Amino acid sequence: MSLTRIYLGLGSNIERERNLTAGLDALAVFLHDLRCSPVFESLPVGIRSGNFFNFVVEAKTDLPLHELDRRLKDIEADNGRYAPGRKGLPLDIDVLLYGDRVGNFDGLVLPRAEVLKNAFVLWPLSILAPDTLHPGEERSFADLWESSAIQQALWPASFRWHGVELTPVTLLQAYPAPA
Repeated sequence: MSLTRIYLGLGSNIERERNLTAGLDALAVFLHDLRCSPVFESLPVGIRSGNFFNFVVEAKTDLPLHELDRRLKDIEADNGRYAPGRKGLPLDIDVLLYGDRVGNFDGLVLPRAEVLKNAFVLWPLSILAPDTLHPGEERSFADLWESSAIQQALWPASFRWHGVELTPVTLLQAYPAPA
């Protein structure tokens, strides 16, 4: 069985803890060696809503890209993403990177553009996989974060999954939430 390293972006602005926990629980069923970045809270980008929780998951999968994407859409649907009349975004799961693939794969563009555009993706990636190279830029995520000029309000947020704090206390103390 050949495994591909993947990075997924997760976010929620409605019942954030419940929906993100449900998303992680569902991912843990079929992904291997799952690791989570710290969780960050941010102001909404492009929509009017409450604050988001966002983080990145690194894992390995034996699923082809489109099967992985279909399963992610099913998890989103199970958590109200496509419910009629929904307010906000209960659960969003995006494939950020799938191995070293670069290009358009039947509508899935990899690496996902948000990696370089949104602090709530790049900062967690720089912590979770600092030495990993962005396949399109050939620079490490730590270097990309350090040299980025992204203007976006976000800060580390406490989040527990199965009793484990995903965000280190040192990070929470170094970047306190705005008053």
